[in-house]
Amino acid sequence: MTSDAVKIPTILVIDDDAEIRYSLSRVLSSRQYQVLEAASGELGVAMVKKSPPDLVFLDVRMSGMSGIEALQHIRSANPKQLVILMTAFGTAQTAIEAMKYGAFDYVMKPFDPAKVIALAENALKAHADLRAVGEYKPIINIEDYREGIVGSSAVMQDVFKIIGQVTASDVTVMITGESGTGKELVARSIWKHSHRAGKAFIAVNCAAIPDNLIESELFGHEKGSFTGATGQRIGKFELCDGGTIFLDEIGDMALATQTKILRVLQQGDIQRVGGTETVRVDVRIIAATNKDLEEMVKAKTFREDLYYRLNVVRIRMPPLRDRKDDIPQIVDFCLQSLVKQRKARVAKVSPEAMAVLTRHHWPGNVRELENVIYRSAVIAQGDAILVKDMPGEIRELAGASAGSAGELAAVTAVAEPTRHPETAAVAETRGTVEAPQTLEGALDFVFEQLSRGETSMLARVERELITRALAAEGGDEGKAAHRLGVSRAILQKKVKANC
Repeated sequence: MTSDAVKIPTILVIDDDAEIRYSLSRVLSSRQYQVLEAASGELGVAMVKKSPPDLVFLDVRMSGMSGIEALQHIRSANPKQLVILMTAFGTAQTAIEAMKYGAFDYVMKPFDPAKVIALAENALKAHADLRAVGEYKPIINIEDYREGIVGSSAVMQDVFKIIGQVTASDVTVMITGESGTGKELVARSIWKHSHRAGKAFIAVNCAAIPDNLIESELFGHEKGSFTGATGQRIGKFELCDGGTIFLDEIGDMALATQTKILRVLQQGDIQRVGGTETVRVDVRIIAATNKDLEEMVKAKTFREDLYYRLNVVRIRMPPLRDRKDDIPQIVDFCLQSLVKQRKARVAKVSPEAMAVLTRHHWPGNVRELENVIYRSAVIAQGDAILVKDMPGEIRELAGASAGSAGELAAVTAVAEPTRHPETAAVAETRGTVEAPQTLEGALDFVFEQLSRGETSMLARVERELITRALAAEGGDEGKAAHRLGVSRAILQKKVKANC
């Protein structure tokens, strides 16, 4: 690509102080940016509406239209427009209003030239990323996932099949898996598709209730049965008569309570705490745990007879790290749900952000991913989640797993050599060493690293290309394999080896 074809980023400075406009223009022009000026908020808004620049620097306090008013007009006319506010008053109100109305960031006067340039570069990178995202195209139809369980991977298809097989009977089901994998969603799905769907579903977290209260919670109690029992109380099993009770974290249940659960399973009746009368109950039990019950049985901390009563059919929920192909679908489901609930307005994720999400190990599983998406969607100032919008720990962990910053930049350049052409012109003016901006440059960089003994570089490049292909195709391995020019079998082998 010739230098004539490179688009020079345009920055509009809106300030009623001529000296501020002059000094800021000098700082930005030194980096080869094209700088335009507006002496009032009204003029600046008109210029943005006529020809949107790549970035706007906007003063907060101006005669006539204030900076906050101008920001609202600009963002209303062009929600994608990135704006950095300038202020001499770093009050809480200024910061809150700046972010509330969609400013990318704000900078304090008097300016630190290095900080101004860094802010401009970050904003322009975000601007380029947002343009690269393109129009939003849903990966899934959330109406097809009313159960809330999302995934098309082989391991999840196995889970769906078992759910379908156990709904026609009242068989007791044990759901195992790490915290955050969606065990309660599976239990609710079984209930919704069973003949008990018209009756109650009650979820009880056994780990959250103290041992001295859990029997009362489950079976109820009679008046005067213990201190504080001022009246009769109906327990969860009676309330759930005819329905389904979900005993979550059953591995945390005390042995004494385990004995009474066994009685319910064997005889179908309960006895309230402090009572002598037995009460018949017709309840289906679904249990879940993130603990190794087999080891607990050996250690005699979990009753063996109860274990076999509960473990008639087992559903193992895989951790998210074992089904990373499902991440794009889960992210799309989360964002569509947030938009539908009016909790967020962002409905898409940049390819770079999706690559970070698919690289992360997710020790908290789907629950952690949902939390990250929610936080990022709230923070995002554009119409897509960018890497910068993610929590710091996710960015740091992703960066550590991908190698050094230079190596990650080289990998990105190989995968998308012309992703941000405008940054190439800016890079030429910097004094620091930049990542290669062409395919040839990136390949030279990788080859040099390999020659120096960095043998892991090749695997990193391959891993990044696979990750990007899967993200671009919504986790569809067949389409990703076609994009990469390999067979699906080879791609699956590479995923297993590298990802």
